[in-house]
Amino acid sequence: MQVPGSTIENLGDDVFHIDTKMGGYSGITSGYLIRGSRPCLIETGTARSAATVIESRAELGSGPGALTTIVVTHHPLAHPGGVGDLAAAFPQSTIVVHEKGARHLVDPSRLMASAHRVFGADMDRLFGELLPVPAERLVALGDVGVIDLGDGRHLEAFHNPGHASHHVGLLDTLTGDLYTGDAAGVYVPETQDVRPATPPPDFDLDLALSSLSRMQDAQATRLLFSHFGPTTDVHTVLEHSRLELHHWVEAVSRARAISPDVDHAIAMVRAQDREANPAFYSDEERVAKFDELSSVAANVTGIMRWLDSRPAD
Repeated sequence: MQVPGSTIENLGDDVFHIDTKMGGYSGITSGYLIRGSRPCLIETGTARSAATVIESRAELGSGPGALTTIVVTHHPLAHPGGVGDLAAAFPQSTIVVHEKGARHLVDPSRLMASAHRVFGADMDRLFGELLPVPAERLVALGDVGVIDLGDGRHLEAFHNPGHASHHVGLLDTLTGDLYTGDAAGVYVPETQDVRPATPPPDFDLDLALSSLSRMQDAQATRLLFSHFGPTTDVHTVLEHSRLELHHWVEAVSRARAISPDVDHAIAMVRAQDREANPAFYSDEERVAKFDELSSVAANVTGIMRWLDSRPAD
């Protein structure tokens, strides 16, 4: 249940969904707070979102000592951008990330430089500045791990690459909730669409499909998307995500066969996507805000990069 005007939605079992409002937009970036004897935040949102998350935590009745763990599923800036701010606001907390992504939270300079190249003048508006996290505050996950939520409740963490090489998924042992990050794509609650999340440089179709199979095998009761929100239609949504990946890769492959020019591929796939998904495209404001998050251009570019990396037939 969500209170009108609030950024917080109570999902039950001490799980709260926080709309972190990337770039000021509602309905595209999610954080999740598991409130218990060892409170845990999953996804911080951007640095621009940090104040919203801190205020939401206070609204739920806690002070600086009442956040034990902060988990980052991977490190494009919509996910860990506020981690430095939140680490400072909650000085007793431990920061959990996959071992392949840990160094970028200690020294975010390369990550920030890359983001500045991609987003240019929009960088500050959308994300702000990712502040470094002290190395001693980090816990680096391997391929599997366990995060203690207290009272016998845990998050089972597992490596879930394909979208990003350092991506992790998380399964709540009490509720069966599966925190997907971006490994299952982008969920649009208004239309129940699943949009692909295939940006460069890490997208790999084979790994992404394996991760989707891993999530199906987890037998989750609910999917909690970082973009955006929860759904209980687990099997159908994951299968939709699988079909969309195949559809987009096939569409980019057809465009690439006509011309290797990426702009040609972007235009061709965008036109096909608009025709295939009239409900999503019926609201231009919705299209614009999701384009800030996971654009056709970024997705096509990531798929082109993956296709180019494969051995010639």
